[in-house]
This record gives sequence, structure tokens and C-alpha cells, in this order.
Amino acid sequence: MISEAKNREFSDIMIKRAKGVTISQVADAAGVARSSVSRAFTRPDMLLPETVERIMKVAEALGYVPNYTARALSTGRHGNIGLIVPDIANPFFPPLIQAAQLEADRSDFCIFLGNTEENPKQEDKLVGRFAGQVEGLVLASSRLSDERIRAHAGQMPLILINRDIDGIPRVLIDSGSGVRQAVEHLAKLGHRKIVYISGPSNSWSNKQRRTAIRSAAAGFEVTVETVPAVTASYNSGRTAVGAILATGATAAVAFDDLTAQGVLAGLAEKNVSVPGAFSLVGCDDVLGAVTYPALTSVSNRSTEAGRVAVSLLLEMMQSRAVRDVRYVLETHLVVRQSTGHS
Repeated sequence: MISEAKNREFSDIMIKRAKGVTISQVADAAGVARSSVSRAFTRPDMLLPETVERIMKVAEALGYVPNYTARALSTGRHGNIGLIVPDIANPFFPPLIQAAQLEADRSDFCIFLGNTEENPKQEDKLVGRFAGQVEGLVLASSRLSDERIRAHAGQMPLILINRDIDGIPRVLIDSGSGVRQAVEHLAKLGHRKIVYISGPSNSWSNKQRRTAIRSAAAGFEVTVETVPAVTASYNSGRTAVGAILATGATAAVAFDDLTAQGVLAGLAEKNVSVPGAFSLVGCDDVLGAVTYPALTSVSNRSTEAGRVAVSLLLEMMQSRAVRDVRYVLETHLVVRQSTGHS
């Protein structure tokens, strides 16, 4: 436990900069006590908003930058939160990451970003590495078991994106609503047999989409077969084309746009025209407008998911209370040129 003397020592260290701007100079210019300057950066909730604003303006004018390492030593607050994603190269995640960073920055927090490459062991390792450096954690599309997630949630504030576990705050993109619209759309175009090109087996979104397709297909008297793509990637989609065509289906719904892009390439290599001879729907709508033909896809809510998840995490860190929040973002079908009559 750090003594009061050490706290004062770190407080002095924390407010110094290479140019020599000190906490006292900021305090004198703002007309407040040194402790108020320290609180403006570490515990702004303890001051009036107008006081915090005045101190921040003076600090900016003087070129004052706090020493965050010293702040962590004196207060136990690192000013960092962690965000772990399964595949940073998947175009679904960059908008989510950007929105999360912007939301964190609004509260003067930085984000430590981890990429697991779809490997739950790597995810578990990253959570352990981040534990001593962050105040809270967001797991996006986690591949960990429920048990491991609950264990980590017991150690630090934790928010889930696209993983539905009771008792842990989570933000869910309900692609099921958009997928049901996709099946209805294909059925109205005359398609009676479709394929679902699945994603990672341990993905919550994959299970949700597969269930939604089967449920909707039964209502429209459409037959569904599943072709595994193993991973959500361009190459997986491309290599799955042979199995897709072997089913005799006239249309497919892919786990995501990246997989769908690979399917488009594979169909072109086999001279199967889209949408003339085959219709294709993607999910997440991150590539739909730039493929050829333009891809019909289920809408993307990744930006909102990133923003809401960080907002919930910061609220949880401040209150130190865990609420069983289940924040659901609905989706819809965006129709373009990759779907046509059977």
C-alpha cells in the first residue's frame, strides 16, 4: 500500500513536463489549489464541471501533459482499457476499433488492442497480459468458453460484444433479423434451395445466423444446406464453391462479406454468373458496395457496437457495479446486385 508521502511525491512527479510546466503553475494560472489540478486529471467527478473545464483550458494553454505512469503508481488508475478482437484483418473490426477508441478518448482513456487470430488460447493469454495494465476489458466476438469468460469477468470490469452470457454486460448485433429478411428476399425471387456458408464453429454470430436461416427457411418452404468455410476469409469462401455448387442450390448466404467475396471469385472462376445463375448474400455489409457485382448483405452495426461497449465499460468502472445489461442492435437487409430471380 502506498503511503501518503509517496502519494504526494508521485503527485509532484506526475505534473511535470520536459519544458518544466508544473502543477503549481497550472494551479496559479487557473486560480485553484494544486489538489484541484490533480483531481481534474484523476478524479474529475469530484469537481464542478466548470472547474474541470477551466483547469483543462489552462493546462492546454501552458502545454502541460500529466505523467500517466506516475498517476498509475499513485492512484492505481492506468487510464487504459483493453479491446481484444479475433481477427484484426477482417473488415468488420476496424470500424468497431475506431469507434471504441473515439469513445475511450472522450474520457481520456487509451485502448490496448489485442488480436487473437481466432485462437482461444491466444485470447486467454492476452487477457492475462492486459490484466495488470488496464482498468477494464472489452472482448469482441470472444472464442473463449463461457467458464473462462466468467472467470475473467470476476477479476476486472468486462463487457462482451457478440457473445451472450447471462450476468455479464454485453452488446449484441442481432444479425438474425437481417438474415430472416435475406431468406424472405431469396424465397420471393423463386429460390427453393439455399446454402448457408458457415463461419467459425465457436462464433456466437455464426450460431445465431445459422439458426435464423433454418427458422426462416421453414416458414417459406425453402430447403437449407450448410457448407463449412472453417474460417471467415476470402480463401475459405473461394475454396468452398465446389461444395456449394454440388448441393444443387441456386443461392447462398455467407457468414460474412469477406467469405462472400471469396465465393464471388470462386463462382467467376467456374463461369457461374451472379446473379444470372446464382444469387449470393453476405453479412456485416463491409464490402457490399465495392464488390462486383455489388453484394446484397445484412447491415453492419459494428461502429455502434464499439461505441456502446466502451461507454458501458466506462460506466461500469466508475460505479464499480455490474448490471446485467443486454444491449441489442437490430439489422436489416441491404439489397444490391448479387441477388436475382431463380
